[in-house]
Amino acid sequence: MSIETTVTRAWQRQAPWLWLLLPVSWLYGLVIRLRRYAYKSKWLSSYRAPIPVMVIGNISVGGSGKTPLIIELVDYLQKQGVGVGVISRGYGGDSSQMPALVNASSTPNMVGDEPCLIVGMTNVPMAVSPNREQAITTLLVSHPDLQLIVADDGLQHYALQRDIEWIVVDAARGFGNEQLLPTGFLREPMSRLKGANVIYHDQLEVDPADEANEGSNKAQINHLTMHMQAEEMQQLWQPASSDTPTIDSQTNSTSPKKGCQVYAVSGIGYPQRFFDTLTSLGFDVIGYPYPDHYEFNLTELLQYQDHPVVVTSKDAVKIRALLVKATADKTLSNEYKALIGRLWVLPVTAVLSEDCYQLLESQLKKLGIDVKHNLA
Repeated sequence: MSIETTVTRAWQRQAPWLWLLLPVSWLYGLVIRLRRYAYKSKWLSSYRAPIPVMVIGNISVGGSGKTPLIIELVDYLQKQGVGVGVISRGYGGDSSQMPALVNASSTPNMVGDEPCLIVGMTNVPMAVSPNREQAITTLLVSHPDLQLIVADDGLQHYALQRDIEWIVVDAARGFGNEQLLPTGFLREPMSRLKGANVIYHDQLEVDPADEANEGSNKAQINHLTMHMQAEEMQQLWQPASSDTPTIDSQTNSTSPKKGCQVYAVSGIGYPQRFFDTLTSLGFDVIGYPYPDHYEFNLTELLQYQDHPVVVTSKDAVKIRALLVKATADKTLSNEYKALIGRLWVLPVTAVLSEDCYQLLESQLKKLGIDVKHNLA
């Protein structure tokens, strides 16, 4: 078990030994406060992009639903005629080749898994680089007509000035012991949420007795909230074009049915949410959590033989890239073909409360960006 996995599990169960790290957290807290003050006081220089920037991030380590939120916002803005682009650090990619534009042929080892997923779902103009200024410059050179840039996970990157900040909070996971790293999993103190635009990510829970209660429904949407809606399960290997190799898998294409056992294999920030989603859909889940951004290999996936293997969309982009490479390098054995037939993806869509869209439109209007409300 990796150190990352050990610490993550300790955070989840709030292990008592974490309090031994409290002095380190105090030092970390002092550093981040001084750093933020230095940028605020202009002792450290920051970059102002030539067009408005919207930062979407969180104050905690691990998954909060940020990537599905970005995909939903990009899709919404595109439908409303807003020229939107996205930048990202490109975690997991090859930083020596950055800044780089992300396109349909980009792979996770080049630009990172989340950028591949975002572009694959939206075809949005996107650039990656640890240096956000370089990413923006690269993006605008190729797409000079953009009106808005969405910065993926740049909340703590104060070298980038921003016009809008949205902070995503996983309400189900909470804040653990509410301590900064490494005692807890907070990147910044909870005071960072004061006065901020906080989007609370929680499960959609409606009591059947309240469904007819209009007042109850209004109360539910009068907040900045989001939840994930599971879509129809899909086979992971779906050749997108004639250039993609066709693999004759050795199982049928019938998706897993409710009540059957499935291996839930997940390398995301908070795997338990994925496991819980599958359970709520009626599956008997055998969960196998991996560290966030985990680099899978096909050989280790062979161990999951007895039941269908279900992964997230984020993990799917990495596994799909492995399959493309494997088929290009050699002919797959029957063992691997059987694995491909067992691999399934559970896509999810972020569903936002109406208040989120109203807030977005209001913020964009102040920046001179008009949402046209096209019927797309």
